Amino acid sequence: MEQIHDRVAGLDVHRDSVAVCVRVTGPRGGAGVEKERFATTTAALARLREWLAERQVSLVVMEATGVYWKPVFYALEDSFEVWLCNAQHVKNVPGRKSDMSDAEWLADVAAHGMVRASFVPPLAIRELRELTRYRKTQIDARVAEIQRLEKLLQDAGIKLTSVASKVLTQSGRLMVEALIAGQRDPAALAQLAKGKLRPKVPQLTEALAGHFGAHHAVAAAQVLAHIDCLDASIAALTEQIGIRMRPYAAARTLLEQIPGFDRLVIDTVIAETGADMARFPTAGHLAAWSGVCPGNYESAGKRRRVGVMPGNRWLRRTLIEAARAAARSKGSYFGAQYRQIAKRRGPNKAAVAVAHSLSDLIWHMLTTGECFTDLGVDYFQRRRDPQREADRLVQQLHALGFKVSLTGSPTPAA
Repeated sequence: MEQIHDRVAGLDVHRDSVAVCVRVTGPRGGAGVEKERFATTTAALARLREWLAERQVSLVVMEATGVYWKPVFYALEDSFEVWLCNAQHVKNVPGRKSDMSDAEWLADVAAHGMVRASFVPPLAIRELRELTRYRKTQIDARVAEIQRLEKLLQDAGIKLTSVASKVLTQSGRLMVEALIAGQRDPAALAQLAKGKLRPKVPQLTEALAGHFGAHHAVAAAQVLAHIDCLDASIAALTEQIGIRMRPYAAARTLLEQIPGFDRLVIDTVIAETGADMARFPTAGHLAAWSGVCPGNYESAGKRRRVGVMPGNRWLRRTLIEAARAAARSKGSYFGAQYRQIAKRRGPNKAAVAVAHSLSDLIWHMLTTGECFTDLGVDYFQRRRDPQREADRLVQQLHALGFKVSLTGSPTPAA
């Protein structure tokens, strides 16, 4: 097999140590190896960098192992070409599993071009990604706290959400705070309703009659305090993300045109992709990397349906959330696409299909700089053959017992 790289270092990375194997091609075509172990402290990684430089290594290869690869990668990226590889793509031969044999195998497959590097964004995008991902965890924690408050009210017999759409609307917050303060009169609590809840005061009076006790008040107070803390954390993170998003104002302006894309979605898309589509040769590569592309399984000339392949879970989740929002937008192609697929294959597969379309759209817009043009809610209707559609409708009427005769000729599809 043709050898592409002459001096390659394979690194098997763990939390506290790194097993290193340097593969060097000899003058007669053979390969010699040198092996060593290093700790993962900053000082030890500096010694690792010097050790690799002394051996004139041109390429360093390591597996993506949780978060342990990060300090090693960051310590070496300025001095060497470093590849981060998917662990599933470089599995060793069974029966010879050890740290050093894994490092030697990594160096061997990389030297012969049998593995490719994963996408590791530049420093600025990595910083932005850390903030957007942490903000998402804070948002999830806030949702969990609201659900916990709802369970608490249900335990106390308070049926607020049977009347109001959410537990923490402006009116709901006032009612919960009044309960915590000791107010137990359902009529007095119902009078705290505002806006659209005012006409529902009688229903609220009945729903707010329960057995809210002192222990409920203690727990509810802590839940509200935690929610307020999370709100402050999310606001602070959003401010810092906004500062780091300034260099990507042009990409943000483009993506704002897409239905279902709000600020949180755009921040995540840019943080995960770097807004640089040069890393993805085609729109299909981005869809596969995002985890919204169906897998491919073929054997004996037969293909079968398989689920989507694993990808970037942060981007995949964001695209599916945006797809569900886009499906609710009025007069949009994405709503028509969602309904057409959901009718045959269910809402979840329809959401993934719309997310795939959004991924394709992101790639084309950021690659070409073109503005978004909606294909329209009647896109699929316009693509249908008028004659076939007429025949289908006539068959349905015949099945219902009607006799139908058509006159004229169908209008060609646009």
